[in-house]
Amino acid sequence: MSDRTAPPSREAARRTPGDEPARRSLTSRLQDTLSNAAEEHRANAGSSAPRGSRVRRTPGRQPRRARLRLTRIDPWSVMKTSFLLSVAFGVVTFVAIFMVWSVLGAAGVWDSINSAVASIVEGDSGNSTFDVTDYVGMSRVLGFTLLVSVLDVVLLTAISTLTAFLYNLAAALLGGIEVTLAEDEK
Repeated sequence: MSDRTAPPSREAARRTPGDEPARRSLTSRLQDTLSNAAEEHRANAGSSAPRGSRVRRTPGRQPRRARLRLTRIDPWSVMKTSFLLSVAFGVVTFVAIFMVWSVLGAAGVWDSINSAVASIVEGDSGNSTFDVTDYVGMSRVLGFTLLVSVLDVVLLTAISTLTAFLYNLAAALLGGIEVTLAEDEK
């Protein structure tokens, strides 16, 4: 029988996993790797600083800087993000218009406008049929606001996606936008 197919001997059964040289070397390699990673982490994080606080830099050391280049923007992620933001903008617009028109109605602005128009047009007779809410009533204004919000969602999503495509074309020709990032100096 070969060594691979032979049943384990009594000596092999008595051995502990730590006695085998291959496992010991793997264990020691893992421990070395973990200790090196821990030392590197302590060196980067500054072991003297408490957790969550900023590390104070020595006065002679300059902050690290990295020059990066933005060469491509994913149009699909731009479309999803712009759709979400434009829907949020549409909802905020609708709620804001609703609140403004409710406050104007509660303050009596529409009645005041109706009486002012009636006194100008009719004089003192007071039998005017003019009502400003027929033209700028809550239902008409909110319907128009909803229509504008839906158009904004469609247009802003399409324009931002098209802008991402155009940026990718321009970045392929010119190299993209170069950005320099630096650490905080405090």
